[in-house]
Amino acid sequence: MRSPKELTREEIVRAANHFRWTRKGAKWTVIVGERELPARPLVLEAAGVPPNDPTNSHQAVEILQRLGFETRYTREQPGIRTNEKEESLETREGLGSILEIASAATKEVPEDEWDRVPDDLSINVDHYLYGSKKTGK
Repeated sequence: MRSPKELTREEIVRAANHFRWTRKGAKWTVIVGERELPARPLVLEAAGVPPNDPTNSHQAVEILQRLGFETRYTREQPGIRTNEKEESLETREGLGSILEIASAATKEVPEDEWDRVPDDLSINVDHYLYGSKKTGK
């Protein structure tokens, strides 16, 4: 067993030729030849270390990039439906600045509810949230 940090490009290619991976949803992948493989499991396999090795995905990606491999990050998570993602993007596109977001959120609050907000809320937010002592004005 070697340290994954000591791997060579040839060792990665050799491991990739015999590498089998049946799971889906790896966030970080690497392109080796014509195949896209999960980055961390491939590095661990090439180094001959067990799956519980402390090398994390970011370290594996760094090793692969240092050796000249193309790596990719997949943002998609299994189980998320496509139309849900499209809806959230459409919702966010209509709002630009933080001021517009806050304004849109406060429009839904009835006027009489604003009277219940304490005048010193910004100064004593910890008191109102956690019950700590009030600070003076």
